[in-house]
Amino acid sequence: MDVAQMLQGLATLSWVVAVAVIALAVARAARGRSFKGAGAIVGGTVVAAILLTSVAAGLVFIRPEERGVVISAVAPGGYRPVALTPGLHWVIPFFENVVIYPISRQTYTMSIAPGEGQVTGDDSVEARTSDGQIVRIDASVIYAIDLDRVVQVHIEWQSRYATDLVRPIARGIIRSAASQYGVEEIVTSERDALTDLITAELAGSLEENGITLVEFILRNIAFSDEYAASVEQKQIAEQLAQQAAFTVEQRRQEAEQARQVAEGLADAAVIAAQGRADARLIEADAEARALEMIAEALAGHPELLTYQYITKLAPGIQVMLVPSNAPYLLPLPTLEPSTAPTP
Repeated sequence: MDVAQMLQGLATLSWVVAVAVIALAVARAARGRSFKGAGAIVGGTVVAAILLTSVAAGLVFIRPEERGVVISAVAPGGYRPVALTPGLHWVIPFFENVVIYPISRQTYTMSIAPGEGQVTGDDSVEARTSDGQIVRIDASVIYAIDLDRVVQVHIEWQSRYATDLVRPIARGIIRSAASQYGVEEIVTSERDALTDLITAELAGSLEENGITLVEFILRNIAFSDEYAASVEQKQIAEQLAQQAAFTVEQRRQEAEQARQVAEGLADAAVIAAQGRADARLIEADAEARALEMIAEALAGHPELLTYQYITKLAPGIQVMLVPSNAPYLLPLPTLEPSTAPTP
C-alpha cells in the first residue's frame, strides 16, 4: 500500500467517525440527553477528514511499470504536457486528476480458437491470397506505449488504443500482405517473408500513433475446407507417386543386381574355361616334351624298347603266340624248367 492509499484510508476513517459521532449526538438528543463535547468532536473529525481527503487527493504514486497523465483544470490545454514518472507526486487536489497508463509490454491476440484472444469467439483474420484462396490467420501483436508519447496516446486514443488502434491496423495490414502471395507460398517458402512484411508495415503504422511494436507473431494459417481437401488429395497423389517411383527404383536395382550376378557367373565360367585350356596346353606341352625325350632315348639305345616291352609282360607269361608271318622279335624263355642231370 502506498502513501496516497494510506491517507485515503485515514480520510475515509475520519469521515466514518464524524458520521458516527453525529448519529450518536442525534440519538442522545432524541432521548432528551445531552452529549457534551459532541460539537467539538464532530468539528475536529470533519476538519481532519477534509484535510486527509485533500492531501490524499493530491498525492499520486506512480509504479515503475506505469506513467501518469495529469488532467488539469488550471494547466493550458487541460493537461500537463509531460507524464508523471515512477514515484510519489503532488497534484492540485480537486483541480487535477491522474490517468494511469501501463508502459510494460502488452499482447493482443487474434485467434480462431474461442477464448484464446481478447475477443470471444473466432477472431482470426480472414484474408484472400493472390490466387483467390481464402485463408484464416491467427496472430499476436506484442507492443508497448512509447515512454515519451504517453500524453499523445491519451489525447488521441485514451484507453481504447488496444481495440481501436492495434487491432484494426494489424488486421488491415495482415490482409494486405497476404494478398501479395499465393496460398502455397504463404505456408511454405514465403511464410517468413510474409511475417517480415507485416512486421515492417505494422511497426511504422503503430509508431505514428505513439505505440512501439515489440514483435509480430504469425501463429497459424488455416484454409477453407475445399482447399484443405484438395491439398490432402494432392499429398496422397504425391505419396502414391513417390511410392511408385520407389518401386520402380527397387526393381531397377534388383535387375542391376541380377545383371551383375550374371556377369560375375559368366566371368567365372570364362576364367574357369581359360584355366582348363591353359592346363590342357601345359599338359600337351609336357606330353610332347616327354615324347621328344623318349624319341631321343630310343635313337641312342634301340634295345631299350625291347626292354620296356619285356617289363610290361605279366610275370606268369610262358607262351606267346605271334602271327605266322611275323618274325620273332626276341627270344622266348624256355617253357619248362631245366632237366640237366645233376653232376
